[in-house]
Amino acid sequence: MSNYYDILGVEKSASDADIKKAYRKLAMQYHPDRNQGNPQAEEKFKQVNEAYAVLSDKQKRQQYDMFGEQKFHQQYSAEDIFRGTDFGSIFEEFGMGNSFFSNIFGGAGGAGFQGRGGFQRGPQKGQDVEYPVKIGFMDAYNGTERRVQFSLSDGTRRDLTVRIPQGVQTGAKLRVSGRGAPSPVGGQPGDLFVVIEVSPHPRFTRDGLDIETPIPMKVSEAFLGCSKSIETPMGEKKIKVPAGVKPGTKIRLKGLGFKSGQQHGDLFGIVEVEIPKDLSDEQKNAIASLQECGL
Repeated sequence: MSNYYDILGVEKSASDADIKKAYRKLAMQYHPDRNQGNPQAEEKFKQVNEAYAVLSDKQKRQQYDMFGEQKFHQQYSAEDIFRGTDFGSIFEEFGMGNSFFSNIFGGAGGAGFQGRGGFQRGPQKGQDVEYPVKIGFMDAYNGTERRVQFSLSDGTRRDLTVRIPQGVQTGAKLRVSGRGAPSPVGGQPGDLFVVIEVSPHPRFTRDGLDIETPIPMKVSEAFLGCSKSIETPMGEKKIKVPAGVKPGTKIRLKGLGFKSGQQHGDLFGIVEVEIPKDLSDEQKNAIASLQECGL
């Protein structure tokens, strides 16, 4: 399937309002009531609705952006994608129902669409379960595994090892299919969602896939330039700081940020010039000489 953003014709940075506007336009264009007997329009309508179901949901969109097309669909079934999406209210504005969804999305899963004007069919899926897991900053950087143990309301014990991928962020929900609560009416069991919390690091700050770390230096080093060793997630690296560098300048180390799928972030060292509070007589004389020279 094509990229969801491409399907709706929006940029990855599109706002919720932009996504809804693009969806409304395309959904009306390819709506089955307006394209009876047109299988190409029906297929396009399916794609548009699936893209909207993901990109209109903050959690699903975050997971899609983080893990990419392939990994996202390994974690989310068709039923998961459409669960909770309110298509009915949009079509009600145009005097159209959405009963046709039951025919078009026949393989979307047991629970069907959950939303105003939606429907429900087949055996009901068991309840999903969320389990919080706290990991370290470097665990998120390298990827890790965690053992998960908990009991369901019916006394069933769950004991499993969950692989946590590289690049995971606080708030990410990792889906483990079928490890939630059993269905009360003979349907599929629910899923387990491992909710990630990443601990802060004493020197590194995360910005998306990028990492920032301070580069403390003396005034003379900032004036004259220097070589500095800085800590990175891959060990110490030497960098060259140009003469006359200003406080706040970012020096980029390509590819040393977080990795998520095929995407790599960078590490940015941020220059911090240390201004001493107490100066020796020698230092005061040196600064006075600089002042006389116009510096």
